[in-house]
Amino acid sequence: MNNNKLSNRLQLVLEQIPQGSIVADIGSDHALLPVAAVASGRAPSAVAGEVNPGPFEAARRGVAEAGLGKVIAVRRGDGLEVLEPGEADCITIAGMGGALIASILDRGLSLGKLEGVKTLALQPNVGEDILRRWLLNHGWVLTAEHILEEDGKIYEILKAVREQAAEGITNEQLYRDLQLAGGMVCDHELLLEMGPWLLQAPNAAFFAKWQGEIAKLQGILTSLSRSDQAPAEERRHQISAQINRIVEVLACLPKDKL
Repeated sequence: MNNNKLSNRLQLVLEQIPQGSIVADIGSDHALLPVAAVASGRAPSAVAGEVNPGPFEAARRGVAEAGLGKVIAVRRGDGLEVLEPGEADCITIAGMGGALIASILDRGLSLGKLEGVKTLALQPNVGEDILRRWLLNHGWVLTAEHILEEDGKIYEILKAVREQAAEGITNEQLYRDLQLAGGMVCDHELLLEMGPWLLQAPNAAFFAKWQGEIAKLQGILTSLSRSDQAPAEERRHQISAQINRIVEVLACLPKDKL
């Protein structure tokens, strides 16, 4: 078993894969995730896709060293091009920006590569809101969100299933206005930005992420304060409002479990 090689981040992605899934890991790098999925018995077989020659060779070596060449196909290609329609029922994509993951899914959708796919397990490095919006607009429902800190970085992991397969939860319910204990209401846009599940069960990593975002926005605000031009003034107002909104949300969230 290769589970011991997985980082906490990839271990959490692995745990989003339903038992018995045929997995396609896109941008597989050393193929750690598909190797762990098959070696642990979670997946009977897998596809590891890589577009770049170095990581592709690393994936081939990783699969060969694990002795899993007969059940894990390592393929070189761009995004979901490595898949045949209906070949996999769970797609994992980890370690890229949310916008890039959304564009990979978009292109895969147009090529029919999402046919037969029941579960998406995604770990964007940034732009989580872009990915939530893509899922919402394309008939996928978030069934779980996780956030963790590892090696000084904060990661979010999103699990989604098709709307018709989401038992007991709809996008309408998920993105309905959420009233926090302190009285503030998180609207549709805030839920997309900060995560509907994460807002309901915030942990230390969640608070660390958004405190970091506040610090970044305050840095931008400081830079803008050096300009007296009208566009800069307007941008200052926008960023100040954004900071105030995040501060208000964090103040209304429970911290007893931290």
